[in-house]
Amino acid sequence: MRYIGFARTCSSLPRCAARALSAAAVIAVAMTTTQACGQWQASAGTSGLNMQSLLGRNGVNFAGGASGAYRSTNDAASFTASNSGNDAVGPTRGFAQDRNYVYTCTSQGVFRSADNGLTWISRSNGLSSLLTSGIMQVQSHLFVVGPVGVFRSDNQGDTWTAAGLAGTDVRCITAIGSTLFVGTSNLGIYRSTDWGASWTATSGGLSSTSFRAIEAKGTTLFAGGQIGTGVFRSTDLGASWTLLGGGLPVGSYRGFATDGRIIVAGSFTAGVFYSVDNGNRWTAINTGLTDLSIFDLEIHQGTLTAATNTQGVFRFKLLNLIDLDGDRCVGASDLTVLLGSWGPCVNCPADYDGDGVIGASDLAVLLSYWGQCG
Repeated sequence: MRYIGFARTCSSLPRCAARALSAAAVIAVAMTTTQACGQWQASAGTSGLNMQSLLGRNGVNFAGGASGAYRSTNDAASFTASNSGNDAVGPTRGFAQDRNYVYTCTSQGVFRSADNGLTWISRSNGLSSLLTSGIMQVQSHLFVVGPVGVFRSDNQGDTWTAAGLAGTDVRCITAIGSTLFVGTSNLGIYRSTDWGASWTATSGGLSSTSFRAIEAKGTTLFAGGQIGTGVFRSTDLGASWTLLGGGLPVGSYRGFATDGRIIVAGSFTAGVFYSVDNGNRWTAINTGLTDLSIFDLEIHQGTLTAATNTQGVFRFKLLNLIDLDGDRCVGASDLTVLLGSWGPCVNCPADYDGDGVIGASDLAVLLSYWGQCG
Protein backbone atom coordinates (compact mmCIF):
# COMPACT_ATOMS: atom_id res chain seq x y z
CA MET A 1 0.00 0.00 0.00
CA ARG A 2 1.78 2.99 -1.30
CA TYR A 3 1.75 6.79 -1.37
CA ILE A 4 -1.06 8.06 -3.55
CA GLY A 5 -0.15 11.64 -4.26
CA PHE A 6 0.03 12.68 -0.63
CA ALA A 7 2.47 12.23 2.21
CA ARG A 8 0.88 11.07 5.45
CA THR A 9 2.11 12.90 8.53
CA CYS A 10 1.48 12.40 12.21
CA SER A 11 2.22 13.89 15.57
CA SER A 12 4.92 12.61 17.93
CA LEU A 13 3.55 14.30 21.05
CA PRO A 14 3.77 12.31 24.29
CA ARG A 15 0.40 11.32 25.70
CA CYS A 16 0.35 13.69 28.69
CA ALA A 17 1.51 16.66 26.61
CA ALA A 18 -1.20 16.08 24.03
CA ARG A 19 -3.87 16.08 26.72
CA ALA A 20 -2.66 19.43 28.01
CA LEU A 21 -2.93 21.16 24.65
CA SER A 22 -5.98 23.09 23.57
CA ALA A 23 -8.00 21.67 20.70
CA ALA A 24 -6.59 24.30 18.36
CA ALA A 25 -3.03 23.44 19.37
CA VAL A 26 -3.60 19.74 18.84
CA ILE A 27 -4.90 20.43 15.36
CA ALA A 28 -1.96 22.71 14.56
CA VAL A 29 0.66 20.24 15.70
CA ALA A 30 -0.96 17.30 13.94
CA MET A 31 -1.22 19.31 10.72
CA THR A 32 2.40 20.44 10.66
CA THR A 33 4.56 17.56 11.85
CA THR A 34 6.22 15.43 9.20
CA GLN A 35 7.43 12.43 11.21
CA ALA A 36 6.46 9.13 9.58
CA CYS A 37 3.48 7.47 11.24
CA GLY A 38 5.37 4.84 13.18
CA GLN A 39 7.87 2.36 11.86
CA TRP A 40 8.46 -1.35 11.74
CA GLN A 41 10.41 -3.07 14.48
CA ALA A 42 12.44 -6.22 13.91
CA SER A 43 11.36 -9.22 15.99
CA ALA A 44 14.23 -10.58 18.05
CA GLY A 45 15.21 -14.16 17.35
CA THR A 46 14.45 -13.97 13.62
CA SER A 47 17.25 -11.80 12.24
CA GLY A 48 18.63 -13.11 8.96
CA LEU A 49 15.99 -15.84 8.67
CA ASN A 50 13.75 -16.67 5.75
CA MET A 51 10.13 -16.43 6.93
CA GLN A 52 7.18 -17.45 4.77
CA SER A 53 4.07 -17.73 6.95
CA LEU A 54 2.38 -16.16 9.97
CA LEU A 55 -0.52 -16.76 12.35
CA GLY A 56 -1.90 -15.06 15.46
CA ARG A 57 -3.90 -17.11 17.97
CA ASN A 58 -5.04 -16.26 21.49
CA GLY A 59 -2.15 -13.94 22.24
CA VAL A 60 0.47 -16.17 20.61
CA ASN A 61 2.15 -15.28 17.31
CA PHE A 62 3.52 -17.96 15.02
CA ALA A 63 6.04 -17.61 12.20
CA GLY A 64 7.26 -20.25 9.79
CA GLY A 65 10.01 -20.42 7.24
CA ALA A 66 12.99 -22.33 5.92
CA SER A 67 14.01 -23.48 9.41
CA GLY A 68 10.56 -24.46 10.66
CA ALA A 69 8.13 -22.90 13.12
CA TYR A 70 8.73 -20.11 15.63
CA ARG A 71 6.57 -18.87 18.49
CA SER A 72 6.11 -15.56 20.34
CA THR A 73 4.18 -14.78 23.52
CA ASN A 74 5.09 -11.07 23.72
CA ASP A 75 3.20 -9.51 20.82
CA ALA A 76 5.83 -10.60 18.27
CA ALA A 77 8.62 -8.68 20.03
CA SER A 78 10.71 -11.87 20.01
CA PHE A 79 10.39 -15.42 18.72
CA THR A 80 11.90 -18.76 19.69
CA ALA A 81 12.09 -21.91 17.58
CA SER A 82 9.23 -24.33 18.28
CA ASN A 83 9.87 -27.44 16.23
CA SER A 84 9.41 -30.31 18.64
CA GLY A 85 7.83 -32.76 16.20
CA ASN A 86 7.50 -30.20 13.37
CA ASP A 87 9.47 -30.13 10.12
CA ALA A 88 12.58 -28.08 10.88
CA VAL A 89 14.62 -28.95 7.77
CA GLY A 90 12.19 -27.68 5.13
CA PRO A 91 9.98 -24.60 4.97
CA THR A 92 6.86 -24.21 7.08
CA ARG A 93 4.69 -22.58 4.43
CA GLY A 94 1.40 -22.03 6.23
CA PHE A 95 -0.60 -22.11 9.46
CA ALA A 96 -4.24 -22.75 10.28
CA GLN A 97 -6.23 -23.06 13.49
CA ASP A 98 -9.48 -24.29 14.97
CA ARG A 99 -10.81 -24.34 18.53
CA ASN A 100 -8.52 -27.19 19.56
CA TYR A 101 -5.43 -27.18 17.41
CA VAL A 102 -2.85 -25.24 15.44
CA TYR A 103 -1.71 -26.72 12.13
CA THR A 104 1.34 -26.26 9.91
CA CYS A 105 1.79 -27.19 6.28
CA THR A 106 5.39 -27.94 5.39
CA SER A 107 7.66 -29.68 2.90
CA GLN A 108 7.11 -32.83 4.97
CA GLY A 109 3.32 -32.71 5.18
CA VAL A 110 0.89 -31.42 7.81
CA PHE A 111 1.60 -31.17 11.53
CA ARG A 112 -0.79 -30.50 14.41
CA SER A 113 -0.31 -29.01 17.86
CA ALA A 114 -2.63 -29.36 20.85
CA ASP A 115 -0.55 -27.11 23.13
CA ASN A 116 -0.41 -23.88 21.12
CA GLY A 117 2.74 -24.77 19.24
CA LEU A 118 4.94 -26.19 21.98
CA THR A 119 4.89 -29.68 20.42
CA TRP A 120 3.69 -31.06 17.09
CA ILE A 121 2.64 -34.42 15.63
CA SER A 122 2.52 -35.45 11.98
CA ARG A 123 -0.95 -35.62 10.44
CA SER A 124 -0.48 -36.52 6.75
CA ASN A 125 -2.35 -39.82 6.34
CA GLY A 126 -3.95 -39.78 2.88
CA LEU A 127 -1.83 -37.05 1.32
CA SER A 128 -0.34 -38.26 -1.97
CA SER A 129 2.46 -35.69 -1.69
CA LEU A 130 3.99 -34.30 1.50
CA LEU A 131 5.05 -31.10 -0.23
CA THR A 132 2.40 -28.50 0.64
CA SER A 133 1.87 -24.81 -0.14
CA GLY A 134 -1.09 -23.57 1.92
CA ILE A 135 -3.60 -24.61 4.56
CA MET A 136 -6.98 -23.29 5.71
CA GLN A 137 -9.70 -24.22 8.20
CA VAL A 138 -13.31 -23.33 7.34
CA GLN A 139 -16.37 -24.50 9.23
CA SER A 140 -15.70 -28.18 10.05
CA HIS A 141 -13.25 -28.70 7.20
CA LEU A 142 -9.49 -28.43 6.93
CA PHE A 143 -7.96 -27.95 3.47
CA VAL A 144 -4.36 -28.22 2.36
CA VAL A 145 -3.05 -27.42 -1.13
CA GLY A 146 0.13 -28.30 -2.97
CA PRO A 147 1.65 -29.33 -6.30
CA VAL A 148 -0.76 -32.26 -6.75
CA GLY A 149 -4.03 -30.48 -5.98
CA VAL A 150 -6.38 -29.96 -3.04
CA PHE A 151 -6.98 -32.25 -0.06
CA ARG A 152 -9.64 -32.10 2.65
CA SER A 153 -9.87 -33.42 6.19
CA ASP A 154 -13.11 -33.62 8.14
CA ASN A 155 -11.49 -34.98 11.31
CA GLN A 156 -8.94 -32.29 12.20
CA GLY A 157 -6.18 -33.72 10.04
CA ASP A 158 -6.33 -37.34 11.17
CA THR A 159 -7.04 -38.45 7.59
CA TRP A 160 -7.09 -36.69 4.23
CA THR A 161 -8.98 -37.27 0.99
CA ALA A 162 -8.47 -35.72 -2.46
CA ALA A 163 -10.67 -32.67 -3.04
CA GLY A 164 -10.13 -31.89 -6.69
CA LEU A 165 -7.72 -30.25 -9.13
CA ALA A 166 -5.60 -33.41 -9.22
CA GLY A 167 -2.22 -32.79 -10.77
CA THR A 168 -2.61 -29.00 -10.52
CA ASP A 169 0.03 -26.95 -8.71
CA VAL A 170 -2.15 -25.09 -6.21
CA ARG A 171 -0.40 -22.36 -4.23
CA CYS A 172 -2.99 -20.68 -1.99
CA ILE A 173 -6.54 -21.00 -0.67
CA THR A 174 -9.23 -18.88 1.00
CA ALA A 175 -13.01 -18.93 1.48
CA ILE A 176 -16.05 -16.69 1.61
CA GLY A 177 -18.64 -18.59 3.59
CA SER A 178 -18.81 -22.05 2.07
CA THR A 179 -17.31 -21.00 -1.27
CA LEU A 180 -13.64 -21.93 -1.74
CA PHE A 181 -11.10 -20.14 -3.91
CA VAL A 182 -7.62 -21.29 -4.87
CA GLY A 183 -4.77 -19.70 -6.76
CA THR A 184 -2.61 -21.90 -8.97
CA SER A 185 0.69 -21.80 -10.80
CA ASN A 186 -0.01 -21.05 -14.48
CA LEU A 187 -3.73 -21.95 -14.46
CA GLY A 188 -5.32 -18.95 -12.74
CA ILE A 189 -7.98 -19.02 -10.01
CA TYR A 190 -10.62 -21.68 -9.36
CA ARG A 191 -13.80 -21.70 -7.26
CA SER A 192 -15.71 -24.52 -5.57
CA THR A 193 -19.17 -24.35 -4.01
CA ASP A 194 -19.30 -28.00 -2.91
CA TRP A 195 -16.28 -28.32 -0.62
CA GLY A 196 -13.94 -29.36 -3.42
CA ALA A 197 -16.07 -31.97 -5.19
CA SER A 198 -15.89 -29.80 -8.32
CA TRP A 199 -14.02 -26.68 -9.39
CA THR A 200 -14.70 -23.93 -11.94
CA ALA A 201 -12.16 -21.53 -13.43
CA THR A 202 -12.92 -17.91 -12.46
CA SER A 203 -10.35 -15.90 -14.35
CA GLY A 204 -12.36 -13.19 -16.10
CA GLY A 205 -10.31 -9.99 -16.15
CA LEU A 206 -7.09 -11.60 -14.91
CA SER A 207 -3.85 -10.80 -16.71
CA SER A 208 -1.92 -13.15 -14.43
CA THR A 209 -2.01 -16.94 -14.58
CA SER A 210 -0.04 -17.57 -11.39
CA PHE A 211 -1.10 -16.58 -7.87
CA ARG A 212 0.83 -16.99 -4.63
CA ALA A 213 -1.66 -15.33 -2.27
CA ILE A 214 -5.42 -14.90 -2.02
CA GLU A 215 -7.42 -13.23 0.77
CA ALA A 216 -11.08 -12.65 1.60
CA LYS A 217 -12.11 -9.41 3.30
CA GLY A 218 -15.81 -9.74 3.91
CA THR A 219 -17.24 -10.52 0.48
CA THR A 220 -14.29 -9.02 -1.41
CA LEU A 221 -11.43 -11.13 -2.76
CA PHE A 222 -7.86 -9.97 -3.23
CA ALA A 223 -5.36 -12.05 -5.22
CA GLY A 224 -1.64 -11.49 -5.69
CA GLY A 225 -0.47 -11.99 -9.25
CA GLN A 226 2.86 -12.81 -10.86
CA ILE A 227 5.75 -10.49 -11.73
CA GLY A 228 4.60 -7.72 -14.05
CA THR A 229 1.03 -7.66 -12.73
CA GLY A 230 -0.08 -6.83 -9.19
CA VAL A 231 -3.12 -7.16 -6.93
CA PHE A 232 -6.49 -8.14 -8.39
CA ARG A 233 -9.87 -7.60 -6.72
CA SER A 234 -13.23 -9.31 -7.14
CA THR A 235 -16.50 -8.21 -5.56
CA ASP A 236 -18.67 -10.89 -7.23
CA LEU A 237 -17.24 -14.14 -5.85
CA GLY A 238 -14.57 -14.35 -8.51
CA ALA A 239 -16.82 -13.94 -11.55
CA SER A 240 -14.77 -10.92 -12.61
CA TRP A 241 -11.50 -9.37 -11.53
CA THR A 242 -9.93 -5.89 -11.71
CA LEU A 243 -6.22 -5.08 -11.52
CA LEU A 244 -5.80 -2.43 -8.81
CA GLY A 245 -3.72 0.73 -9.02
CA GLY A 246 -4.19 3.67 -6.70
CA GLY A 247 -0.60 3.63 -5.45
CA LEU A 248 0.19 -0.09 -5.77
CA PRO A 249 3.31 -0.70 -7.86
CA VAL A 250 3.46 -3.37 -10.51
CA GLY A 251 5.00 -6.57 -9.18
CA SER A 252 4.43 -9.93 -7.54
CA TYR A 253 2.37 -10.02 -4.32
CA ARG A 254 2.63 -12.96 -1.92
CA GLY A 255 0.87 -11.96 1.28
CA PHE A 256 -2.29 -10.25 2.55
CA ALA A 257 -3.85 -9.51 5.92
CA THR A 258 -7.09 -7.91 7.07
CA ASP A 259 -8.82 -7.09 10.34
CA GLY A 260 -12.10 -6.50 8.54
CA ARG A 261 -11.45 -2.77 8.32
CA ILE A 262 -8.22 -2.41 6.36
CA ILE A 263 -6.57 -4.64 3.79
CA VAL A 264 -2.77 -4.97 3.74
CA ALA A 265 -0.75 -6.31 0.80
CA GLY A 266 2.86 -7.52 0.70
CA SER A 267 4.94 -7.09 -2.44
CA PHE A 268 7.93 -9.28 -3.15
CA THR A 269 10.16 -6.31 -3.97
CA ALA A 270 8.40 -3.13 -2.83
CA GLY A 271 7.31 -3.83 0.75
CA VAL A 272 3.96 -3.35 2.48
CA PHE A 273 0.92 -1.30 1.44
CA TYR A 274 -2.43 -0.73 3.13
CA SER A 275 -5.87 0.48 2.05
CA VAL A 276 -8.82 1.68 4.11
CA ASP A 277 -11.26 1.91 1.17
CA ASN A 278 -11.32 -1.72 0.07
CA GLY A 279 -8.40 -1.36 -2.29
CA ASN A 280 -9.15 1.82 -4.23
CA ARG A 281 -6.16 3.71 -2.83
CA TRP A 282 -3.01 2.40 -1.16
CA THR A 283 -0.27 3.82 1.04
CA ALA A 284 3.21 2.40 1.66
CA ILE A 285 4.34 1.64 5.23
CA ASN A 286 7.96 0.62 4.85
CA THR A 287 9.91 2.73 7.34
CA GLY A 288 12.08 0.37 9.38
CA LEU A 289 11.75 -2.60 7.03
CA THR A 290 15.20 -3.83 6.00
CA ASP A 291 13.82 -6.37 3.52
CA LEU A 292 11.05 -5.33 1.13
CA SER A 293 10.41 -8.86 -0.15
CA ILE A 294 7.33 -9.95 1.79
CA PHE A 295 6.11 -13.55 1.97
CA ASP A 296 3.18 -13.14 4.37
CA LEU A 297 1.31 -10.71 6.62
CA GLU A 298 -0.86 -11.16 9.71
CA ILE A 299 -2.95 -8.90 11.98
CA HIS A 300 -3.40 -10.08 15.56
CA GLN A 301 -4.59 -8.01 18.51
CA GLY A 302 -3.75 -4.72 16.81
CA THR A 303 -0.27 -5.70 15.64
CA LEU A 304 0.62 -6.20 11.99
CA THR A 305 3.47 -8.65 11.39
CA ALA A 306 5.42 -9.20 8.18
CA ALA A 307 7.37 -12.30 7.16
CA THR A 308 10.33 -11.33 4.97
CA ASN A 309 12.53 -13.27 2.61
CA THR A 310 15.90 -12.74 4.32
CA GLN A 311 15.48 -10.63 7.46
CA GLY A 312 12.93 -12.48 9.57
CA VAL A 313 9.79 -11.03 11.11
CA PHE A 314 8.87 -7.38 11.65
CA ARG A 315 5.97 -5.89 13.60
CA PHE A 316 3.97 -2.66 13.27
CA LYS A 317 1.22 -1.22 15.48
CA LEU A 318 -1.86 -0.47 13.39
CA LEU A 319 -2.81 2.44 15.65
CA ASN A 320 0.20 4.27 14.22
CA LEU A 321 -1.94 4.74 11.11
CA ILE A 322 -4.99 6.09 12.94
CA ASP A 323 -3.73 7.99 16.01
CA LEU A 324 -3.61 11.69 15.09
CA ASP A 325 -2.39 13.29 18.33
CA GLY A 326 0.41 10.90 19.25
CA ASP A 327 -1.05 9.63 22.54
CA ARG A 328 -1.25 6.01 21.30
CA CYS A 329 -5.01 5.96 21.76
CA VAL A 330 -7.91 6.77 19.43
CA GLY A 331 -10.34 9.12 21.10
CA ALA A 332 -11.80 12.59 21.43
CA SER A 333 -8.67 14.58 20.60
CA ASP A 334 -8.19 12.60 17.39
CA LEU A 335 -11.80 13.35 16.48
CA THR A 336 -11.09 17.03 17.13
CA VAL A 337 -8.17 16.93 14.71
CA LEU A 338 -10.24 15.22 12.05
CA LEU A 339 -13.22 17.56 12.34
CA GLY A 340 -10.91 20.57 12.36
CA SER A 341 -9.53 19.45 9.01
CA TRP A 342 -12.93 18.70 7.44
CA GLY A 343 -13.20 19.32 3.72
CA PRO A 344 -10.50 19.61 1.04
CA CYS A 345 -7.12 19.04 2.66
CA VAL A 346 -3.68 18.42 1.17
CA ASN A 347 -1.12 16.30 3.04
CA CYS A 348 -3.43 15.82 6.00
CA PRO A 349 -2.93 12.92 8.42
CA ALA A 350 -6.68 12.51 8.84
CA ASP A 351 -7.09 11.80 5.12
CA TYR A 352 -7.02 8.06 5.74
CA ASP A 353 -8.34 7.10 2.32
CA GLY A 354 -6.02 9.49 0.47
CA ASP A 355 -8.64 11.20 -1.68
CA GLY A 356 -7.57 14.74 -0.75
CA VAL A 357 -10.75 15.38 1.25
CA ILE A 358 -11.47 14.85 4.93
CA GLY A 359 -14.99 13.46 4.98
CA ALA A 360 -17.39 10.76 6.04
CA SER A 361 -15.22 7.85 4.94
CA ASP A 362 -12.29 9.12 7.03
CA LEU A 363 -14.57 9.63 10.02
CA ALA A 364 -15.82 6.05 9.65
CA VAL A 365 -12.24 4.74 9.75
CA LEU A 366 -11.42 6.67 12.93
CA LEU A 367 -14.62 5.55 14.66
CA SER A 368 -13.94 1.91 13.79
CA TYR A 369 -10.81 2.09 15.98
CA TRP A 370 -12.41 4.24 18.72
CA GLY A 371 -11.16 3.55 22.22
CA GLN A 372 -8.25 1.35 21.14
CA CYS A 373 -4.81 1.97 22.59
CA GLY A 374 -1.46 0.43 21.86
